[in-house]
Formats: sequence, structure tokens, C-alpha cells
Amino acid sequence: MVMIFTLVTAVQEKLNEIVDQIKTRREEEKKQKEKEAEEAEKQLFHGTPVTIENFLNWRAKFDAELLEIKKKRMKEEEQAGKNKLSGRQLFETDHNLDTSDIQFLEDAGNNVEVDESLFQEMDDLELEDDDDDPDYNPADRESDLTD
Repeated sequence: MVMIFTLVTAVQEKLNEIVDQIKTRREEEKKQKEKEAEEAEKQLFHGTPVTIENFLNWRAKFDAELLEIKKKRMKEEEQAGKNKLSGRQLFETDHNLDTSDIQFLEDAGNNVEVDESLFQEMDDLELEDDDDDPDYNPADRESDLTD
């Protein structure tokens, strides 16, 4: 029994050592991964140091991109503008527009109808004119407006 106890104890100690080694290896791997992740994050925030040469290269590329965007926008506007002329351009290209307003007024002038019955009873209306009133004082009128 003593011998079995000694063997079992030795095996338990060896197993405990193996488990401890596995735990320490896992902890080291975990620490290594955290360290790598931290370094990768630092690299993301660190970026490229700005120098005059780097900045000028970036600016040239940026200006070229902006120029391309402006050219595309101008082409789109030109294509949209080909179908749509301004009023001045229409007037300069189509000479029928010179006389179109006159023709419209002539056509409409013959068709104007006035109902004279609306104006027949104008004599019955009492229209007051302040200038004809002898008691009219403009100073009184201004004080009424300011109150």
C-alpha cells in the first residue's frame, strides 16, 4: 500500500506540473495576443508621419481627384444644359419670339369684352374725397395712424 500511495502521489504531482505548464503557456499566449493587438492599435492611431514631401504628394493626388470630380460634374451639367437653353439664348436663336408677344396682344385685344352694366350705377355711389372736405386736417390723420 505504501508503494501504491507513493506511485499515485508521484503521478498526481506530475499531472499537476503538466496542468500548471499548460495554464502558464495559455496565459503567455493570451498576453502575447493582447500585446500584438495593442501594438496593432497603436499602428492604426500612429499613421504615417507628415513631412513636406508626403504632404505635397497627397495634395497633388487630392487636387487631381477634385479636378476629375469637377470635370464629371461639368460634363453632366453640359449634357443637361444642352436640352435646356436660357431665355436669352432662346431669344437670340428663335426670331419668332421677337413678334410672339405682339401677336399675342393683338389676338387678345380683339377678344377683350367689358361688361358695361357693372359701371352704370357709378353715379349712385358716394365717394368721399378728403381734399374736398373743408374740415380735413392732415395732422389729425397722422395722429390717428400713430395711435
